[in-house]
Order: sequence, then C-alpha cells, then structure tokens
Amino acid sequence: MRPVRQDLAVTLDNESGAYDPGYGPLVSTRVRIATWNLWGRYGPWAERMDPIAASMRAVGADIWALQEVWADDRRNQARVLASALGYEHVVFGANLERDGAFSGNAVVSRWPIRTHDVLALPRTAGDARDDEGEERLVVFAEVDGPRGPIQVYCAHLSWRDDHSAIRQAQVAEICRLVRERRPRTFPAVLCGDLNADPTSDELRMLTGQAAVPVPGVMFRDAWLTAGNAAAGATASNANPFNAAALDRERRIDFVLVGTPKLGGVGHVLGARLAGDAPVDGMWPSDHLAVVAELRY
Repeated sequence: MRPVRQDLAVTLDNESGAYDPGYGPLVSTRVRIATWNLWGRYGPWAERMDPIAASMRAVGADIWALQEVWADDRRNQARVLASALGYEHVVFGANLERDGAFSGNAVVSRWPIRTHDVLALPRTAGDARDDEGEERLVVFAEVDGPRGPIQVYCAHLSWRDDHSAIRQAQVAEICRLVRERRPRTFPAVLCGDLNADPTSDELRMLTGQAAVPVPGVMFRDAWLTAGNAAAGATASNANPFNAAALDRERRIDFVLVGTPKLGGVGHVLGARLAGDAPVDGMWPSDHLAVVAELRY
C-alpha cells in the first residue's frame, strides 16, 4: 500500500468533527480583483472616460486587469485611470496602432508591482490565422500585496467565432507561462476578454473540463464558483453599444483563479458584474466588468 503523505492527508478533529482538507485554518481577509474591456477609442471615447473612472471607483478593486486600453503621445488611459483611483502602479503593453493611438492591455494596482512582463501570443494554429492586424498579448504583473505576492495575467484573445483553434493555442501559451512562474503562495489569476463562451473548447481546457494543455495548470471560473445562477453576460444587449453589433449575448470576460493554497487563499468568495449601467446617461464601455472577491 502506498504511504499517505502527512502534509496532504485529510484530517479529522475528533472533538469538533470538522474536516481539514489540507488548507489549515482559513484566512478571513480578502482581495478584490476585476477585469474590464474598455473599448479603446471607439464610439464616444472621450465622453466615456469619466463614466469609466466613476464605475471603477465604485467597484474599489485592489487590482484591475484592463483590455483595449489606449495611449497616445500625451496620455495613457491606464495611468489616467490609476491617478483617478489614487493608485500609482501600472503595467501597459500595446498590441495595435490605429488613428494615431495605441491600444493594449494593462494591469492597475493599489499595491506595488514587483515584476512584470508583456508577452506576445500565437496568431496562427494550423491553417487558421488571426489576420486582423492585432498582436495578441498577455500582460503579466506580480503584485506585492500586503499579505504576499499575487501573480496576475491579463489577456485579450483573438475575437472571431472561427478563431477557436487560435484561442486554444493562445491558452496553451498562457498556461506554459503560468507554469514557468512557479512557485507561488497565492494561485495564479488569469483575467481578461477571452472572446469565448464558458462551454468553448478553450475555456474547458483552462478549467480542466477538457485535457489541459499544461499538466498541473488549471483554473476555477470565479463566476460559476461563486454560485451565480444568472448567465452573467458581459457582452450584454442591455448595453446599446454592444446591442449595435447585432450579436447574441455572451459571457466572454473572465476572472479565473487557480486551486486555493494554504489558508484557502484564492478561494472565490463572490463574483459580480460592474459597469452595467450608464453614468450620467453614458455607458462606460461596450463590455461589462467582472469583479471577484478572493480569500487572501
């Protein structure tokens, strides 16, 4: 018979009858992490700036993972929003230039970022090719939080319905990057506009419902893990900017978290939508944000 490793054994407190599945005493403190696609410089982009900032302030997230963030010769939207929140810590990576401005991904944090990277993702898979002129990126930031570092990966995957094979290649590359950055005391957090439904092959690969691309790397979908019964569409036709695309409603923006670690850190305590109403008559973006509360 194989010996049971004592550090992994499920123990029973004979007095209380409570099981300890290996996490030890659970921590009660939290971190709030949110993701949002800000729709770049599309639509009434200048008029949307204040509603975006107001919506982000109302959320009060500790860490934001942002996609379609713009920057030009004078301003970087991520830094403008960080200043509006009273934060100082920003990582930005650009993947598209159009009409005199760059667009990309960013991580904005209330706490220092100890290390960061911007990495390109595949644009081809077999005969499939993302020829939309956008270099797909994942922005990595290791945030130096007060109770230990948090590794955040902010991604924006290829968008077309027929790009599933490319998104699967992009997911595999992200998982490889996540594995390379072990060990960590808080599970990896993958956020972003993944342009895929929860039942898609690429999301099933990430959540262990299909064969994972990298052994040992899988995530929990914060929206489902929190027990939400609602569909949680982030491309919602209640939003006139999204409805104008004449497409179906979908949940394509995610906060995904690895398996909880010692103390239960990373355990999903709640998830909700934000940016889901106009501010002074203006919708902030064509996407809704996702906000997750995690044990930390």
